[in-house]
Amino acid sequence: MPWSDAVGDLRNRLVADPEFRKSAKAFAPTRGAARENARALFDLMAGFVYTQTVLACTQIDLFSFLKDGPRTIPEVAGHGDLPLDGATRLVRAAASIALLEPRHGGRYALGRLGAALVDEPGLAAMIEHHRLFYEDLMDPLALLRCERKGRLAEFWGYGEESGHAGRPDAYSQLMADTLPMVAEEVFAACDLSRYSKLLDVGGGEGAFLCEVAAVAPALELELFDLPPVAERARAKLKEKGLDARAQVHGGSFLTDSLPQGADLISLVRIIHDHTDEDAKTILSACRKAIRPGGTLLLAEPMADAPGAAPMGDAYFGFYLLAMGGGRARPAERLTEMLHEAGFEGVRVRRSRIPLITDVITARAHSS
Repeated sequence: MPWSDAVGDLRNRLVADPEFRKSAKAFAPTRGAARENARALFDLMAGFVYTQTVLACTQIDLFSFLKDGPRTIPEVAGHGDLPLDGATRLVRAAASIALLEPRHGGRYALGRLGAALVDEPGLAAMIEHHRLFYEDLMDPLALLRCERKGRLAEFWGYGEESGHAGRPDAYSQLMADTLPMVAEEVFAACDLSRYSKLLDVGGGEGAFLCEVAAVAPALELELFDLPPVAERARAKLKEKGLDARAQVHGGSFLTDSLPQGADLISLVRIIHDHTDEDAKTILSACRKAIRPGGTLLLAEPMADAPGAAPMGDAYFGFYLLAMGGGRARPAERLTEMLHEAGFEGVRVRRSRIPLITDVITARAHSS
C-alpha cells in the first residue's frame, strides 16, 4: 500500500472515532482543524440555502440597486416588494456569504461577490436557469439511476427534426447571455485574427460567431448545426448584419460530413455534452474537414481546472447527467482523444477563469 494511502486510512480511522473527535475539539493544536471540518460539513448541508439567497437577490435585481451606493433595509424592502422582516433576513443572509456587507448607519453595500455580479447578464441568467437543475436534484438517486428525464434535458435537448426541444426562445436567450463570458476567455487565450476561415461546429444560433466577428473583422465565418437550428442561426446572423459574411450549414455532426476548407474549427461547449463514443465521432469529423495544418479550438470547462476540483466531478458530473449524459473531462483525457482523432501539437491554454472555460488547441497534420 502506498504511504499516502496508509496515512489517509489512519486519518480516517481517527476522525471516525467519536472519542478522538471530542479530544480534537478540546486540544488546542487540533481545535482549528476540528472547527474547519465542522464548518465544511455545515457548508455542504447548507449550500442550497446559499444558492437560494443568491437567486432571491438576483430576482429582485438587488446588486444593480446597490450599484451606486449603500441602502437601508427599508429601502431594500421597498425595492424588492418585500416585508421588512423578509428584507432583513435576505440582506443579513447575503451579507453572511459576502454578497453584501454592512456599513454605518444600518445601511448595506455590495460585498466582494455581489460587486462581481453587477452588469453580468450571463451570470444572472445562469443563476435563474439553475432553478431547473435544482428541481432535478430534488431526488439525486433517481437522477443517478436514470429513472426519469430531467428538466435540464428538456431545456437543452435537441429534437431529431424540431431543433431545440421545449423552450427555444429561453435556450437562445441563455446562450446569448452566457457566450460573451466564454468568448472573452477564448480571445484572451488565442489570437483568432491570424486565421482566414472559421467553422463553428455546433454553433447554435451564432452567438459565438457574433462575438468573433467583432474581434476578427477579416475572418470568414461558417456555422454548422442541425437544420432547424441552422435556420434560426441564419435569421439571427442576418439580424446582426452578418448574413453576407457568414455561411450557415445544416446537418448532424454525428452522421454528416462537415463543410471542408476551414483553417480554424471551433467546438465551444460541445464535447463535454457527449459520450466518449460521440465525442470521438465529432473530433474525427473535424479532422476530416479541416484544412491541412489548420487548428482545432476546443473550449469548455475541464475536470482538472486548477483550484476548482469540485466543479468538474461534482457540479458538472451531475449537471451534464441531468442534461442527458455528457461529462467534464480532464485536459489529459481530451489531449488523448485529440491525438486519437489524428491531431498533433496539442496545447492546453489555461484560461484566466477556468470555471467558465479552458481552451485546448490542436493542429491537423500538414499533409
